Amino acid sequence: MKAKEELILTIDAGTQSIRAALVDLRGNIIDLVKTPIEPYFSEFPGWAEQKPEYYWQMLCQSCGLLLEKTGGLKNNIAGISITTQRATVVNVDKEGNSLRPAIVWLDQRKADSRQVLPSFLRPVLKTVKLHDFLDGVVSNCQINWIKQNQPEIWEKTYKYMLLSGYLNFKLTNEFIDSVGSNVGYLPVNAKTYQWAGKHDFKWKLFPVEKEKLPHLIKPGEHLGAITEKAAKETGIPAGIPVIAAASDKACEILGAGCLTPETACLSFGTIATVNTAIQKYVELQTFVPPYPAAVPDQYYTEVSIMRGFWMVTWFKEQFGLKEKLEAEASGVTPEMLFEKIIKDIPPGSMGLMLQPHWSPGPHMEQYAKGAIIGFGDVHTRGHLYRAMIEGLIYGLKEGAQLTEKKNKIPITQLRISGGGSQSDTAMQIAADIFGVPAQRPHTHETSVIGAAIDAAVGLKLFPDFETAVKEMTSVKEVFEPIEKNRQLYKDLYENVYIKISKKLMPLNKEIQKITRYPE
Repeated sequence: MKAKEELILTIDAGTQSIRAALVDLRGNIIDLVKTPIEPYFSEFPGWAEQKPEYYWQMLCQSCGLLLEKTGGLKNNIAGISITTQRATVVNVDKEGNSLRPAIVWLDQRKADSRQVLPSFLRPVLKTVKLHDFLDGVVSNCQINWIKQNQPEIWEKTYKYMLLSGYLNFKLTNEFIDSVGSNVGYLPVNAKTYQWAGKHDFKWKLFPVEKEKLPHLIKPGEHLGAITEKAAKETGIPAGIPVIAAASDKACEILGAGCLTPETACLSFGTIATVNTAIQKYVELQTFVPPYPAAVPDQYYTEVSIMRGFWMVTWFKEQFGLKEKLEAEASGVTPEMLFEKIIKDIPPGSMGLMLQPHWSPGPHMEQYAKGAIIGFGDVHTRGHLYRAMIEGLIYGLKEGAQLTEKKNKIPITQLRISGGGSQSDTAMQIAADIFGVPAQRPHTHETSVIGAAIDAAVGLKLFPDFETAVKEMTSVKEVFEPIEKNRQLYKDLYENVYIKISKKLMPLNKEIQKITRYPE
């Protein structure tokens, strides 16, 4: 590597780890430090909180270790960008000190919607079929819960920010954030993701005073520069510019090289998602806007399976003791050994079918549950493991079909990222179920690359996003669909999978009624 080659320092503050990486202008990760973190603590059932200072400490630890490992390369850093988990919120005072733990996006507490939606308005909302939707967003809004239950905290709050805004402040001493990170129960203009207009009804649903919100800029614009204080704590040289990026999902899509809706970005992560990059405003579900992209003035669609490839962890804990012990002895991961147990399992898992609703999605009935059907005496752990992967990808295909219908553009190829994309079996199953080529990017750390692209364009190291994507992303491997497998999966999907939910939902409702689970 050239001694003076310009590098981007990218920080990815996710749910389970904080990564710090040095990325060159060809999209190569020169080095990366991944620091596992405690995702949250819970003082009451359903709560998920974490101290904002903890995120900052882990960020400092990750950056310090990375820069120590890479030595003099910190002098090559041209700029910094940060991407974070979505919808985690922080209350701070005028000095930027947190006033309470951050409420993590996984939190399930509910505000009392009756204090926001008056009783006289509810019949009208029911008539226009908006009641359930608005009741849900109001009760899920953390602003409403804090104001109702901790009014003294709200009174002291100088700024109410997402985690991205908090970490930007710690780096630059500026209360500023990217519209690309602006995901959550917030009063935004869904077309621009800037704050909503003065008379917008969202200010009633999400009642935050506008002066308590940070200033917003677009991805690729300058947030500020590393302060002397941040330099001492992180090891990053003071004065280096900090460039706005976007949420981790938005950066993942950009870093996978997805710029148009013909290419679907599948994420085989803790939450499994199917996303498309779009230039126009499209609602997959009525009143639910698309998300802000890591490219300015653009969006992305998303359909998610909440537990996603977390189910691999579930399988490992419940059925994988043998592989866990072997992995510890041989120095490999259990997932590598799971590949072996499904090597000889045929496509379709000999009729074993799994519906992956281990946790209901955001737009599903709360009594929705997962299911496994088709058991016989021929089935083994291997069949169950393959059926689990197949079920997850069936679920993503269902989301992709909705996306194609709303976008009015067919999906002709897949780019797949996330930890699960390292499985050749999962990649081939995706190609076969979708019936289109499944491409593995040159790195599964695509959120890191996406944030680096934002910084590179913002620093004028590339003239535009198209050029940056061409230079900084590439495809490592392509898995073509196997015709006989494609037809088998098509039949199973159309004749069995898409019918499971409808047939089982009444029974799931009865289960909830009898057992009171979930509450």
